[in-house]
Amino acid sequence: SSAVPGSGNAARAYMPSTAEIARYAGIVETAARTYGVDKALVHAVISAESGYNPQAVSRTGARGLMQLMPETARRYGVRDSMDPAQNIYGGVRYLHDLLTMFKGDLRLVIAAYNAGENAVVRYGLHVPPYPETLGYVPKVLEFYHKFQSRQG
Repeated sequence: SSAVPGSGNAARAYMPSTAEIARYAGIVETAARTYGVDKALVHAVISAESGYNPQAVSRTGARGLMQLMPETARRYGVRDSMDPAQNIYGGVRYLHDLLTMFKGDLRLVIAAYNAGENAVVRYGLHVPPYPETLGYVPKVLEFYHKFQSRQG
């Protein structure tokens, strides 16, 4: 499999099972509502990052459901990235800040989640031309649209 920085299971582009999604739906819903982030986006990021495996660790050290890097976890007060609730709350707060920073532009928000906000800024508010990020953005958007259509 092509494990890449910031994503535990980059090869998984298939939709996670209903059971996997349901296990964390409550936490996702509460965190998303608390920070004003579309829950479909949170589910999309989790699907792309870890496939709902709370124990996922990437070779770059990203951890947990939303594959938080250690410095991101620290920034958002996440003490234990393997704790699903802490991980999701940290990841959702990060998404909220990215949505604010990039004025709701989902492509840039998703690119920044993968490559870091500085990379997006450095490339003039465009998706950075990294192969991993160029593959990641459409994958998350595809999951996002699937989750949106599930919500009805």
